[in-house]
Amino acid sequence: MAKKQLLVGLGNIGAEYADTRHNIGFMVADELAKQAEVNFSTLRYAYYTEYRYRSNQVYLIKPTTYMNLSGKAVNYWMHELKIPLEDVLIIVDDIALPFGKIRLRTKGSSAGHNGLKSIEALCGGQGYPRLRFGVGDNFPKGRQVDYVLSGFDDDEQLELPALIEHSVQMVNSFVHIGAELTMTQLNK
Repeated sequence: MAKKQLLVGLGNIGAEYADTRHNIGFMVADELAKQAEVNFSTLRYAYYTEYRYRSNQVYLIKPTTYMNLSGKAVNYWMHELKIPLEDVLIIVDDIALPFGKIRLRTKGSSAGHNGLKSIEALCGGQGYPRLRFGVGDNFPKGRQVDYVLSGFDDDEQLELPALIEHSVQMVNSFVHIGAELTMTQLNK
């Protein structure tokens, strides 16, 4: 049966954040839109687009609320589109995973991530799927913010296109066959 799903790439708006680790969600969302041959429009709290994948209706947003208020955009679009929390997929950077590790989870804690904390607080808890894109934790104690708001290293940038492509495959698989099968087949 065809489903409606909301895909959310987390990041910060503004040129100064464009290619930072914290914006990997935006980068994956941009690639999803490119492959679906759709463009984003600026709507309430988000850059928004929609398309069909197989028989499923996909709504794709990049919140324009800045990371720490991501929940405001997610909550608005969930209600606007009448999509339950379990059909919302958040694409997010994760310092707890080494660079290049990409994991789909059906729920979990925010692990201190301000974007996820905001979603948890405003959207009804931790029971939403998330695609965690490992950005590593190569920073001195107390320098986490500087790290996630910095760009990828040269060697990481070489690997980025293939990792973004793998993320797109995982998102498409989530849309088509659901979280459980995708986790079994594609979590590395």
